[in-house]
Amino acid sequence: MHRLAGAACLLAGILAFVPAPSRAAGADVPTASIPADASIPADKVPLVAYSGRVAGDDARTRLILDFDKRPEISVHYVANPYRILIDLPDTVFALKKDDVAARGLFSDIRYGGMAAGKSRIVLTADRPASVVASEVRKEEGGAGYRLVVDTAIVTEDAFAKLLSGQSWQDAAAVAETRPVLPGAATGDGGTFVIAVDAGHGGIDNGAQGAATGTHEKAVTLAFARELTTALNASPATKAVLTRDKDEFLSLSQRVQLARNQGANLLISVHADTLRQKDIRGATVYTISDKASDSLAANLAARENLSDEIAGMPLQGEPAEVADILIDLTRRETQAFSISLAREVVGAFEGEVKLINNPHRHAGFRVLTAPDVPSVLLELGFLSNKDDEQLLLDPAWQKKVAGLIAEAVQRYRSVVIANGG
Repeated sequence: MHRLAGAACLLAGILAFVPAPSRAAGADVPTASIPADASIPADKVPLVAYSGRVAGDDARTRLILDFDKRPEISVHYVANPYRILIDLPDTVFALKKDDVAARGLFSDIRYGGMAAGKSRIVLTADRPASVVASEVRKEEGGAGYRLVVDTAIVTEDAFAKLLSGQSWQDAAAVAETRPVLPGAATGDGGTFVIAVDAGHGGIDNGAQGAATGTHEKAVTLAFARELTTALNASPATKAVLTRDKDEFLSLSQRVQLARNQGANLLISVHADTLRQKDIRGATVYTISDKASDSLAANLAARENLSDEIAGMPLQGEPAEVADILIDLTRRETQAFSISLAREVVGAFEGEVKLINNPHRHAGFRVLTAPDVPSVLLELGFLSNKDDEQLLLDPAWQKKVAGLIAEAVQRYRSVVIANGG
């Protein structure tokens, strides 16, 4: 049993206010969701969280999760908003949709993969809160283990002490860095490199399809793979994925991975939802300090929440962005980004449904590389049944990927002709 300092007086009441339910007698632990693979060492096989529940009120709340193997956890805290992070080894969350729905203290509960071999549960609260007790219990007569985490509200001062007292840096926030130099992204040996960024991933599901419930992260990865194939069909270009599986990448990691590959372009792929379900069509976004319209501003605000959703501490802008050479490079890069956006819109006209005013701009954090022209492509809206059907259609994905590849080749030809 782990107790945080000063929490002993709360423990008895919290443990008493709701019983920990037991798994039905004779029920089997559902490990079938992970295929047996003798080549994977036993200590590398992911845990399976196969059931869970949340109970409590706005003063104290209990989270219970059942696992097939003993979980080892660590707890951290992040502010703005108040969040409790529970980090786990690599875990498959085989939970039903309502198993751990937010209630009690928590306005939002998310879970999923983070960095390699690591998963996370993010508990977001409207008031400062902390873990006051946690325990892993082996189930009697069963093969599973139960994690019980008890939380309660604390004062602002107590939460501030928790933050200042933890010597912790989120491993998922660390990206390789290198000096930012004008013209640094040149590819290797003259090859024109395109970084294809599948939006969202891991703990960050993104939007959800209105009809099928398909997560945006799955749509973007499938399309990113198709686009990479189309781009690599030309010997003059080399496309690389920022992520090639269902994993979380911070927004800064996506930017840095593109730069580390010497990318000449970054194309970030998304498929959002809107309350207005009749709105549909593709949109191409470039970066700007001022949004072109309210739709662009709202979309950028949602996309920029990806790190917060995963429990990432907010990071300030690196000092390098204030450098005058970087500012000049950024202006030139922005002009190239606009040129690419226009090529993509032109390729789509008459072939792919476009939203009104299909080239828009806003302050997307994933488009901030100062030396890599970047666009964010909204393929369509998962909130619209017609768009959703197309987004899930492999033939449509292949067609659109081919059109983008043609647009990139035209863009490349103009850049080379101008001495770029």
